Parts: sequence; structure tokens; C-alpha cells
Amino acid sequence: MSDLPRKAVTRTAKLAALPLGFAGRATWGLGKRIGGKSAEIVGRELQQRTAEQLFKVLGELKGGAMKFGQALSVFESALPEEVAGPYRAALTKLQEAAPPMPTHSVHSALEERLGENWSELFLEFEDKPSAAASIGQVHRAVWHDGREVAVKVQYPGAGEALLSDLTQLSRFARLLGPLIPGMDIKPLITELRDRVSEELDYGLEAQAQTAHAEEFAGDPDVLVPAVVHQCDQILVTEWIDGTPLSEVIADGTQEQRDRAGQLLARFLFSGPARTGLLHADPHPGNFRLLPDEKNGWRLGVLDFGTVDRLPGGLPLPIGDSLRMTLDGDAKAVYELLCEEGFVKESIDLEPDAVLDYLLPIIEPAAADEFTFTRTWMRSQAARVADPRSPAYQLGKQLNLPPAYLLIHRVTLSTIGVLCQLGATVRLRDELEEWLPGFLPDEELLGDEESAVEA
Repeated sequence: MSDLPRKAVTRTAKLAALPLGFAGRATWGLGKRIGGKSAEIVGRELQQRTAEQLFKVLGELKGGAMKFGQALSVFESALPEEVAGPYRAALTKLQEAAPPMPTHSVHSALEERLGENWSELFLEFEDKPSAAASIGQVHRAVWHDGREVAVKVQYPGAGEALLSDLTQLSRFARLLGPLIPGMDIKPLITELRDRVSEELDYGLEAQAQTAHAEEFAGDPDVLVPAVVHQCDQILVTEWIDGTPLSEVIADGTQEQRDRAGQLLARFLFSGPARTGLLHADPHPGNFRLLPDEKNGWRLGVLDFGTVDRLPGGLPLPIGDSLRMTLDGDAKAVYELLCEEGFVKESIDLEPDAVLDYLLPIIEPAAADEFTFTRTWMRSQAARVADPRSPAYQLGKQLNLPPAYLLIHRVTLSTIGVLCQLGATVRLRDELEEWLPGFLPDEELLGDEESAVEA
């Protein structure tokens, strides 16, 4: 594909073919079962064939289809290992690249938005895109002042395609559920749809990126490229080199994996505290590992098209509930969850059962350091996805309040990436430093007094 298929009929036909393919493979699977293959083997073969078709279509269509695929890709670590390998290759392609827009279309878009003399703004401009994503592609260039820059060009018709794809995908979200055990697909699609207008507004993206670039300027751990120019559907930022996190996941040393994981966790929790914004698109294609003489490695962060606005940082009840759970205070945790709307008024649950449900999930916060693995992720997914499990029954009775929806997805996505990395991370250190409410008030007071004395 050399262009973004924008006609509704074309895109709808491609997406509508997915359920038909699912049905055909189900019939194929039934035949295999009659032929003597076990249900488990047939199920995994079906899962693999379904994923291959799904991600092929999502990657070709870009727009909302690809956006959904990228959001789904970070949960690859929850899949059985026998199936995860083929998934991994397809998902990595979604994280890093998509079929590019033709050169003449790029030049037309630049002329329309920057003027007919747009080329005079650049000393150099590479027509071949360095990256292509869900709603736009990036070209490497040299700005007129000599700075190396990344020029992000939005695909013509991206908004229409984004809404159309996500609407179509939501219609058969139930069929996609078995791809990722324990994950409810429909709320993910709904949340992506709700943020379409923000995703398309490069002005808002420039503001969010500038806020991060200014706050993290000179930071020893995190680098956010500065915004150079923004006009309509064109965004020019400073260029950063580095190794994409997808490559670290595939071939990185353990040192790189651990450092990347630590910095990713640090950015997740420090970002809202320092900027009042949560970077809400944490798939590996949006991060770079940069060599640094002093600290070994820094984390480069890209794409601020989707953020959650949290003026006071992450909500205090998150830290409070984590601390209470680790302390084993079932009654206090349950009361807090009820107050925040995680338990509906019509539902009555046993506090101890809720505590038992939460403790395995927050295991990484209980230890001084924790090694995130695909095995651990799969065990958590299986625990909440198995209808025979008490965790499954309890989970169905819990509610996710709208204010926490994006935070929940970003946190789960980040954990998914940490498991893909296989990183050993001192998560508790980051929580103590950046998460409001995680430390008791008396410990915070003691830390402040020590700092004053020092």
C-alpha cells in the first residue's frame, strides 16, 4: 500500500472482512477437532491465524485501525509463548512502521500548510519517511537554522478514517476478545474514539510536548525533543537518534533492558507530577534508548498526541489504595474503592476477597526490585480471564470510573512493555518518589525534615 485508503467503502470492506475470516477459521477449527486434534492445539492455531489476518489489515489501513493495533500490541506479553512469537513480529511492525504516503502527496500537504515556498524552510528534506504511524508519517530534515528536525505530516483524510475505523471495530469487539486473555477490548476502542479530536490536533500536541521538553530540559534520565514549528497538520520537532525500544525488546542486552525499564517506570510516574500531564501512548515505537556518557543510557520520549491532563499529578487515591493493600488493610482499601466508584453502590463485596484480588496485581510494588516477565504477565491474565477463577468472578463486579480509564490503560500498557523487556526494575523507588499517597504522611514529613537538615 502506498497511500492511506480513505474511501469509507474501501476501508469498511476491509474491516468487515475480518469477522467473516474469523467465522471461516472457526469452521476450519471445528473440522480439525472432528479430525482428532485437541481443543487446546486447535485454539492456538485459530488464535495465530486470526492475529495474522487482523494485524495485516490494521497495518495496511493505518488510521484508527492501526491505532487500535498499536494499543493492542503492548499486551502481546500476556499471550501464550507458543502463540506470542508470530504475534510479536506482526505487532513490532505496527509499532514502528506502516506503508508510506507517496512523495507527491507529502509535497502537496507541505505546500498547502506551509506555503508554496515550503522547501525554503529546510536546508535538507528527506522524501523517504523515517517512520509512518497511525495518522501521520515523519520525515527527517534540516531546518533553516541548521538543526536536525523531524517533520510530522498528517495523512489527508486521517480524521475521517480514524473515526470510521474505530466505529467499525467496535461493532465486532466481542470477536476480538479472545486475542488477549483477560482484556476487555470494547472499552479500549471507545476510549480511543473519545480522543480522536485531540489526536488530530497538532497544536495541542505541540503544547504538551513543549511542556515536557521544558520540564525535562537537562534531565539526566529523560530527553524530550523541543518543538521547532507547528502549523495546522504539520509538526516540526528536534530530531533525536537512538535505539527504538522495539529493538531493545528484540535484541537488547540485559543492562539495556533493565535501564530502559527503570527509566520507563520513572517517566510514567514522574511525568504527571512534574508537568500535570500523562503521556498516554506508551507503545515501544514512541521511545528511544540513547547512549549517555555519564549515566549509560537516557530515555527519549516521542509522540505527545494523546495525554491525560492531571493538574495535581496522579490522583491521590491510587497511592493511598496501593499503600493500604500492601499493608493488608482490607477494610480501608474496600471503603476507598467504594468512595472512588470502583465498586457500584448496588454491589456488596467481601473486603478480604477484594484484597486477595489486588495483591497479586501489585506484587511489583511490594519488593525492593521486581523482574517483569512474560510468564508473570500471562499468569495475571489467566487469573482474571478464567471463568472458573474467583478473581474472574470478582473482577466482573468491579467498575472502572471514567476519570481512571486512561490512567488504567497507560499503566497496564507500560507494565506490558516492561514484561516484553524482561526488565528488573526498582518500581517501589519510583512510587515512593513520585506517587502521591504511596508513602504515609509521617514518612513524607520525615523525608522533608531530613532534606532541610541536609
